[in-house]
Amino acid sequence: MNSNEPHGGAFSHEDLEAQQVRARVAWLYFVGGLTQQDIADQLGLTRLRVNKILGQVRSDGSVVVDIRLPLANCVELEQRLTGKFGLHKVCVVPALEDAAEQQRVIGDAAGALLDGLLENGMGLGVGWGKTLKAGLKRLSPRPLTESWVTSVMGGLTRGSGSSTFEVATGYARAISAECYYLTAPLYFPTAESRAMLMSHYGISETMRRARSVDVALVSCGDMTTRSLLVNTPTVSENLEGLMEAGAVGDILGVFLGPDGQPVDHPLNERVLSLTPNELKSVPHSILASGASYKVPILKAILNAGYVKYLVTDERCAAAILETHV
Repeated sequence: MNSNEPHGGAFSHEDLEAQQVRARVAWLYFVGGLTQQDIADQLGLTRLRVNKILGQVRSDGSVVVDIRLPLANCVELEQRLTGKFGLHKVCVVPALEDAAEQQRVIGDAAGALLDGLLENGMGLGVGWGKTLKAGLKRLSPRPLTESWVTSVMGGLTRGSGSSTFEVATGYARAISAECYYLTAPLYFPTAESRAMLMSHYGISETMRRARSVDVALVSCGDMTTRSLLVNTPTVSENLEGLMEAGAVGDILGVFLGPDGQPVDHPLNERVLSLTPNELKSVPHSILASGASYKVPILKAILNAGYVKYLVTDERCAAAILETHV
């Protein structure tokens, strides 16, 4: 168990006492091996309070549980996926019924993978979404002052805590690095307006950096309303046409067909992001995504060889292998 509790004089006396209770509960449970009732009796708390504290320290990243025992089924799936698609590394996490928790644990595993790859001087490109935001909690805060972080896709007009700007900023802060943003929407009104803005120095400079990153951390979306991108006006208005063109999902806002090639649709000509082929040339490209409904887009991305690392869940991994030709 690793505790990420803050130290020093950042808390008031009451806050410090509350943090000490949280830390003690976490230690007694995860290290001391006490039951929740034992902890409640020892600290004079209710069992409900102990349960709530344990839930909080798990979800907010204050406690990281590192399971060293191999999960045989997950390991087998990792090996099969690595061999089938020629990947550098695959991480398969257990399947969960709760979709939000599944996103969180996939993001957590992706953050741990990224943490082992990052070195000072590397450029890091990040996409957006709740899965990538969850990865922040596993990134060891350290000063990589010669590194830099950049968004690799344009933004949405509304923030949700997991937008491209917020996610990129979070990773930059974690490693004390400079951050570059694509300060423009993900989709332009026309291909001509996109071409015009690409001549802007700030945008062209950020795109240059995006194309030269050493590591990229991205996710992908399906074609249902589960996808935040599908719920945006621009995509929802074009959804029927995208489906008719054969789209099975997107990576970095680029919609792909089952073969992994961008579909013939005007929206793909209006997108501001790395292209899938540019992502393919990144030395360390990590795709973090799961759930059974994403199998078609994940399979398309893997078949086209756009990424070198994959983090997903065991149910999704098994489905990809079952449908792989």
